[in-house]
Amino acid sequence: MRPPIALTCGEPAGVGPEIAIKAWQALRSDVPFVWIGDPSHLPEGAPAKPVKSAAEATGVCADAMPILAHDFTGSARPGLPDPANAQGVIDVIARAVAMARAGEVSAITTCPINKKVLVDGADFAYPGHTEYLAALAGGADVVMMLACDALKVVPATIHIALAQVPRALTRDGLAQVIRTTHSALRADFGIAAPRIAVAGLNPHAGEGGLMGGEEITMIAPLLDDLRAEGINLLGPLPADTMFHAAAREAYDAAVAMYHDQALIPIKTLDFAGGVNVTLGLPFVRTSPDHGTAFDIAGRGIADPTSLINALQMADDMGRRRADA
Repeated sequence: MRPPIALTCGEPAGVGPEIAIKAWQALRSDVPFVWIGDPSHLPEGAPAKPVKSAAEATGVCADAMPILAHDFTGSARPGLPDPANAQGVIDVIARAVAMARAGEVSAITTCPINKKVLVDGADFAYPGHTEYLAALAGGADVVMMLACDALKVVPATIHIALAQVPRALTRDGLAQVIRTTHSALRADFGIAAPRIAVAGLNPHAGEGGLMGGEEITMIAPLLDDLRAEGINLLGPLPADTMFHAAAREAYDAAVAMYHDQALIPIKTLDFAGGVNVTLGLPFVRTSPDHGTAFDIAGRGIADPTSLINALQMADDMGRRRADA
């Protein structure tokens, strides 16, 4: 019997606790997972049952959401984050990673965190989940993918100002993103011969240098070198023509040059159902593609679709790694 997925609690004042329960209600034994967090932070009357180990979770999940208790210092009031809980949130993530590396869980799915709360309460030193997970994995070179049924897209640069993108976009960095994406499409998504489309940085992919030269001086030569390694690449392509339905038929994943170039198309195609996947880790990690949503926390209206999809994707990826 395969180990369950570890679902970390995330920010307890956000929608994480309620969408965890909703995800269990939708999945039950179909995708076994164990929630890690403080039981007092769950909605009142939640159908949850404590377990002593992840191994017990699979036998419980048909009737209740299994929980591995992790005591927090503060209380959880929906919409009102307490910095006293920051260290608990961080420690839960580290606990899940330790369990994944020990083989106790098959994958990790993380509920949303709030960086400001973590900085205020525990001097959190990382830009977000992805960078912290990379550090816990020993400094792995990681890539963020956003995925839904209609599109898989990877931003080559992530949470930086637009003015910083041209300086941050280096040949070595872009090569690492493309190679990592190619490897993950094969190993984690079962695509034997991946086709990757690569966007240009500038409008019209520079239009022969009239609107910028990065495509000519760096991106196109790099793509030629990577093609020589056997990677099937399209591009550099104008970003404004590569995300419509017919264009998407030509590739399995797209690499974009910056955050909004990647996230606008996927959130337009599937705002509620997209999944954040961290590629390049020695364990599987997925997450819903949304934040803590303090404004609706505790009202029972949070949409669990993205978390459900994240758990299902983690289960699929975990199976492929186990069978490899």
